[in-house]
Amino acid sequence: MIDVLALGEEHLALARESPHGRSARTFLREGPLRQAIIALTAGSALGEHEAPPAASLHVLSGRVRILDEEGTVGLATGQIAPIPRRRHSLEADEDSVVVLTTIVDLAADAG
Repeated sequence: MIDVLALGEEHLALARESPHGRSARTFLREGPLRQAIIALTAGSALGEHEAPPAASLHVLSGRVRILDEEGTVGLATGQIAPIPRRRHSLEADEDSVVVLTTIVDLAADAG
């Protein structure tokens, strides 16, 4: 069993010590399912990147924004949203901890 709240607190402390203001760790790998904890300090971001085949973002604490060419989705503590299936970035409006859930393409990983 994994205590995601404790894991989030641990990674937020690491993010606060990081010059980039972020810390992350994949904590679950089950077939194509992946779950990662991501902690971001206020004003920090994950730059634009490709989207996995399917994903969602669940905010455990704080406020974040998912940005892409079509707009911005703001999320606060307790909210969850699908990740757009196109290039996007993630920005923290305040110190935040999120759980990223993804489904990966195992065939692509094998190649």
